[in-house]
Amino acid sequence: MGSKASNGVVFPEQALPTGRTVGLGLQHVIAMFGATVLAPFLMGFDPNLAVFFSGIGTLIFMLVVRGRIPSYLGSSFAFIGPVIAAKANGGVPAALGGIAAAAVIYFVIGLLAKTRMGTQVIATLMPPPVTAAVIAIIGIGLAPVAWGSASQNWTLALITLSVAIFVAVGTRGFTKLIPILIAVAVGYVVAALMGKVDFSAVAAAPWIGLPHFVTPTFSLQSISIIAPVVVMLVAENIGHVKAISAYMDRDLTPEVGNAFMGDAIATFVSALGGGTGQTTYAENIGVMSITKVYSIRPLQVAAVTAILLGLVPKFGTLIQSIPIPVMGGITLVLFGMIAGASTKVISSATEDWGALENFGVYGISITVCAALVAVFNTNGALNDALKLATPLPTTVQIGFAQLDAIGSATFFAVLLNLAIVLVKKLSPFVDRSTEVAEVATEQLGYGGETD
Repeated sequence: MGSKASNGVVFPEQALPTGRTVGLGLQHVIAMFGATVLAPFLMGFDPNLAVFFSGIGTLIFMLVVRGRIPSYLGSSFAFIGPVIAAKANGGVPAALGGIAAAAVIYFVIGLLAKTRMGTQVIATLMPPPVTAAVIAIIGIGLAPVAWGSASQNWTLALITLSVAIFVAVGTRGFTKLIPILIAVAVGYVVAALMGKVDFSAVAAAPWIGLPHFVTPTFSLQSISIIAPVVVMLVAENIGHVKAISAYMDRDLTPEVGNAFMGDAIATFVSALGGGTGQTTYAENIGVMSITKVYSIRPLQVAAVTAILLGLVPKFGTLIQSIPIPVMGGITLVLFGMIAGASTKVISSATEDWGALENFGVYGISITVCAALVAVFNTNGALNDALKLATPLPTTVQIGFAQLDAIGSATFFAVLLNLAIVLVKKLSPFVDRSTEVAEVATEQLGYGGETD
């Protein structure tokens, strides 16, 4: 068994005892399950099939990244809008064809990202200020999901949240490593005592049952609607990889290309069988950030468990019976941890955070995200309050792509950074002597003087 690092981190290649590994794996299942089931429900897909392919996709991802990036793959919310639109022109099979086509494009981007030019492009598009902003944007952009779930019953949500925080900071040993699992169990019991759990679906569900596989069909119209989602997947995946890098204090940037390809293959396989498009999951990254366990073995346990749950409808239904407010309390913790990871990028980067081009990109981008979240989720109330004649939108349309708050704010952060870089290069008033000194310092490791 590998030992922990001095800062308490368990790295991907390290192992834990079997009992702890299984417990942590089940915790990952709990963390991903709500969103992984909700996305296909909203798209009109089979939730059991989505869970089944999330397990297969996670194992594919781990194989492609050679176990270097600890992550769980679940249903991507980025596909919801485009899939619903694509279903109007051929139903679920046509939408699956669009998802499969997007996966192929995503895979090609992954191949390009592995080249030197691709690495340079990523470095240009995603410097630390943009990376920090994107990580914060993910947490802030997901906040309405957590808030909406918790607000259905704040008593249950706050009990669950409080238990998670207490276990994470007030206990020790193995208990400290499974705060999510314990909090959800406590929240579930409390909800059952309050009469908030419906066990009828669990009792009626069969023990064994194959998922209902669906074969995709391909149409140019559906592909054109869904394919642009790749932009969001790329930004989201980079943000997740950077967040994990910051938590582990290990640079995973060279593995970004493999992460894209692993996610793409998993999405393609899922689409061929009727499953949802997949992405690395913020909920599971949040779990790892709390426990400091980044070993791939618990994630492998979670993946195998998800596959089995896809074949055992009764267990899947049991997880689905967890009240939404309980999951709301947990996701408030998990999404908050993701947003907080942006500060680790800032603290470890060498940029001058007093300069506008750095803190400006970060601050303005997350402000835009917060504004978009408010507009997209409360547009009716804002229309009434501001007396706007033209209704506010619920998404941003860029070409064929329909972006939510996370995608739109990410796109804005990248463009803002590129605009600032362009202005600095073209402006005759910029003192470039400091830039030369900074490059020399970075290359030589000190003030630029040579013997």
